[in-house]
Amino acid sequence: MSLEIKTATLEPVRHTYAYIERRFGPKPATRYQEASFDIQGTTNFHYRPLWKPEKTLNDPTHSQIGMQDWYALKDPRQFYYGAYVQNRAKMQDLAENSYAFFEKRHLVDNINEDVKQTIIKALVPFRYVEQTANLHMMSGSAYGYGTTLTQACIFGAMDRLGMAQYLSRIGLLLDANTAKSLNTAKEVWLNDEAWQPLRRLCEFSLTEDDWFKLFLYQNLLIDSMMIALVYQCFDSHLGDRGVRDIAMLTEFMSECLSDLRKWSDSVLKSIVADNEKNKVFAQSCLDEYLPQVKEAFGAWSTMAMGVDNSDIGVALIEERAKRIGLTV
Repeated sequence: MSLEIKTATLEPVRHTYAYIERRFGPKPATRYQEASFDIQGTTNFHYRPLWKPEKTLNDPTHSQIGMQDWYALKDPRQFYYGAYVQNRAKMQDLAENSYAFFEKRHLVDNINEDVKQTIIKALVPFRYVEQTANLHMMSGSAYGYGTTLTQACIFGAMDRLGMAQYLSRIGLLLDANTAKSLNTAKEVWLNDEAWQPLRRLCEFSLTEDDWFKLFLYQNLLIDSMMIALVYQCFDSHLGDRGVRDIAMLTEFMSECLSDLRKWSDSVLKSIVADNEKNKVFAQSCLDEYLPQVKEAFGAWSTMAMGVDNSDIGVALIEERAKRIGLTV
């Protein structure tokens, strides 16, 4: 007796959800597409926001920009909740290993008291800047339009909260967990003349209603300055003073900012390219905020490193702006 084995292919009736099929066609969809596109509520709201009764929930007019398709603001990293959590969990594991190594080997003993004070006064207060960045990204999540944008903004907000916490931990490592460094950092943030331009920018920015202004201000201007000055120039400055171990404590921030840059550049480029009105508005925001940001980081740089390195940050902003479609 012989057996003949045959295979049969069963075609699924549908490859994905109807709302995804309407956008991408009748083909298998990725998890990112299913979790991100066309899932925001647009009709049949039961009430208006009590804090802004002139708007509807998920209102596209919270900013002066407009898009032909808001879902064009997709994330090149394709982060939905599961993918984001897995990625950041790996980054956090590496960061925790670095902090544990620093503490276990008592590397803080290699840092003299003068340099410790420099780090406490010049680096740790950036936890307040990161807390402000958290609120900026929360604004994009609350008032932006389209899930591809708003979910990425809330992921960015959580990144900023994590960076603020790691900066606080650096202070605690330097003072043996007594919190004296955090009190010193707070005093410096509130009263040191070199910090006041940056503090002023942070406080005034929180009165801005247009989420896109805050998005560009944070992701293009502030973050470029932090990448170039705080996590490159200041890191080299500490290295010249014989303190290279702090770099392992700031690696999470450097990697996170680089990752956020990939996403924010893509979003800004799509917004600017969509229509001329967007480009003009984005350019006006850049022109308005750049001199203030340069002045603020110039004052910080002079205090932290003895020289104004803000032009290095402006060069990075110019490089990114050119790719986005703007000019410095």
